[in-house]
Amino acid sequence: MKKNIGTIDRILRAIVGIAAIVAYFMGMLTGTMGIVALVVGVVLIGTAAISWCPPYALLGINTGSKSE
Repeated sequence: MKKNIGTIDRILRAIVGIAAIVAYFMGMLTGTMGIVALVVGVVLIGTAAISWCPPYALLGINTGSKSE
């Protein structure tokens, strides 16, 4: 897997992922919306951690620099 997520993209994904997970565990989002937020948060943190996004790969998007 070739990295296709740049530094700024990784930071934003991590922040939004953490916010979604915190919102779920703090009870701000409940029911179906809470489960969706939890799953989205985990996926965002996972993709940020490995610097690779499957939809980006399928669409040929690369937010990283040429050297990454």
